[in-house]
Amino acid sequence: MSRTPLDTVEHAAETPDVELPWAELGLKKDEYERVVEILGRRPTGAELAMYSVMWSEHCSYKSSKVHLRQFGEKAPQSDALLVGIGENAGVVDVGQGYAVTFKVESHNHPSYVEPYQGAATGVGGIVRDIIAMGARPVAVVDPLRFGAADHPDTKRVLPGVVAGIGGYGNCLGLPNIGGEVVFDACYQGNPLVNAGAIGVMRHEDIHLAKASGSGNKVILYGARTGGDGIGGASILASETFDDAKPSKRPAVQVGDPFQEKLLIECTLEAFAEKLVVGIQDLGAAGLSCATSELASNGSGGMRVTLDDVPLRDSTLSPEEILMSESQERMCAVVEPSKVDRFLEICDKWDVIATVIGEVTDGDRLEIFWHGGKIVDVDPRTVAHDGPVYERPYARPEWQDALQADDANKLPRPETSEELKKQVLQLVSSPNQASKSWITSQYDHFVQGNTVLAQPEDSGMIRIDEESGLGVAIATDGNGRYTKLDPYHGAQLALAEAYRNVATTGAKPLAVSDCLNFGSPEDPAVMWQFAEAIRGLADGCLQLGTPVTGGNVSLYNQTGEAAIHPTPVVAVLGVIDDVARRTPVAYREEGQLLYLLGDTREEFGGSAWSQVVHDHLGGLPPVVDLERERLLAEILISASRDGMIDSAHDLSDGGLIQAVVESALLGDKGARLVVPDGLDAFTFLFSESAGRAVVAIPRSEELRFTDMCGARGLPATRIGVVDGDAVEIQGEFTLSLSDLRTAHTETIPALFA
Repeated sequence: MSRTPLDTVEHAAETPDVELPWAELGLKKDEYERVVEILGRRPTGAELAMYSVMWSEHCSYKSSKVHLRQFGEKAPQSDALLVGIGENAGVVDVGQGYAVTFKVESHNHPSYVEPYQGAATGVGGIVRDIIAMGARPVAVVDPLRFGAADHPDTKRVLPGVVAGIGGYGNCLGLPNIGGEVVFDACYQGNPLVNAGAIGVMRHEDIHLAKASGSGNKVILYGARTGGDGIGGASILASETFDDAKPSKRPAVQVGDPFQEKLLIECTLEAFAEKLVVGIQDLGAAGLSCATSELASNGSGGMRVTLDDVPLRDSTLSPEEILMSESQERMCAVVEPSKVDRFLEICDKWDVIATVIGEVTDGDRLEIFWHGGKIVDVDPRTVAHDGPVYERPYARPEWQDALQADDANKLPRPETSEELKKQVLQLVSSPNQASKSWITSQYDHFVQGNTVLAQPEDSGMIRIDEESGLGVAIATDGNGRYTKLDPYHGAQLALAEAYRNVATTGAKPLAVSDCLNFGSPEDPAVMWQFAEAIRGLADGCLQLGTPVTGGNVSLYNQTGEAAIHPTPVVAVLGVIDDVARRTPVAYREEGQLLYLLGDTREEFGGSAWSQVVHDHLGGLPPVVDLERERLLAEILISASRDGMIDSAHDLSDGGLIQAVVESALLGDKGARLVVPDGLDAFTFLFSESAGRAVVAIPRSEELRFTDMCGARGLPATRIGVVDGDAVEIQGEFTLSLSDLRTAHTETIPALFA
């Protein structure tokens, strides 16, 4: 893309008729014309490169901004929120002077093109967001969605993605404590690889992405800049896949976890010595993002000499250097008197570091190459003032018919034997089967602070050894529910993650999200998106859990086929003492099993309807967020006061799925009695929300039921932990041995 003579700002002003490849870089004609209007001239090639990546869907949120504002407009009051939307990651106060930062992001398209590196660099990128806030990363999570489990391409993508996540996270020494693996044909050709990370710091150690202080130096440090991932995530994630045009898929970034580990330690040592004024990781859009965001968030301008950027490939043009998304790089703003010490620390950790510019007292971002000025822009116009689209949206014509196709009317088992057969079908189905073949490839316990990890309801990490203070995180999302009703489907994702955190005994505090949808140019998709945002914003307001940040991933479709709308919600919670946590597994025979909440005939979008009938239709379960709040309060209080020994939320697969998982994890059976007013089928398979199953020591039964009664939470005794089978009295018995075989053999048979 470089031209001769050098395409300087002066040259651009003198040659207004030079044709630039704006369309090839993903800009629309009116967007290019807007750039010309902003600059008062045509852009240089370098300026065009910066605007193209920073105004991409992935970086600018141009189709989603108008809806995302609801997270601010409807934000609940929260004493815990320290840093909200707009920074690299949100930060919450968890007590005792500790702050926790967390975020979830997507690396969907790169992971389809090159599964291993796409997933690995997704982990690397989210970890750098955590470092950039001033925190030490302590754990990662990975919500994943793949196509049909038996499809040949799933067998190509899944092993690579899992190996990439495990390879990068394990090398960093970060425990993987949570996430999900979901299979559905709608994700064929467009898997969802979302990655999340958690970091811990003291309140006074929070850092922000801003370049302040005229004369302060801008230091690029970490890996050298190469040709991998030029425009990668920023452009790749801003366009629909087209199988006929693979050439439109840019190169995926290549990760080096050992380099990132050095970068983490180097950065944290610099933070500890108070050497850094502002900091930004280099992720999507690379240097274009880091320089423009640091400058626009600061109090002045910035001058950068691109010749000083360390390169892996000396043939790179300035445009390519600005667009490169090479991994393991960060940009720090450092006072002149502290530069030598900063460079010493980098040298100690064998991290390449170079002063590439300085903060100025002006308001322009100026970039030079070979002595010529190739960029002269107001950095806000690059980083923050991109296009804002109010895309047309409309409820799709097929929505009514989809909801009218009621799953509650599907044929149900007519005999006990048929009921038993369908239970085995469910627990052995790819979505409900054990994912241990996958999760065993991740290190859950490195660093020694993991308290709970997969397959628990939420992961939990101890952050203070003396007091036992800890945090829990759960990620959830159900594309089937959201396809049936986007507003309530998003709220069900929030409710499940909230419930999963509370089930372990932690108090939910805040939310991050990863919003995965199809093309925003489709009015039906934009309606799904708008409704999901509305539902999530309303739900967070009602539950008092502010959205601290997240990610929007659009264009998740191949050709005309969009994925199910899939908002993935991460809820972070705090627990005063991790010794009081509640696990999923049954611990002692003789303990009483109680079902908390109301069970109704709710099968729309259910696992049963998918597994037994391959059906999607009707309405998803009813959402009652006040009931969710009450259930959470009961579970947290019972955990803290030692009233329950096991708890498991009820969601995909209903009660029978939860009981089987708890029984197998604890290697203890259960005898269940169908409560009055319910039939066995509804009792076992309903996916009514706001429910959990708890195991209570007999000595605590009265205290627990009195608490539930006083608070108005339905609590029904349904059985006892006992024996080596799961028995539904009057219906059937399934041995733990048979259930274990059904539950554990599916995924290895498909992928091992």
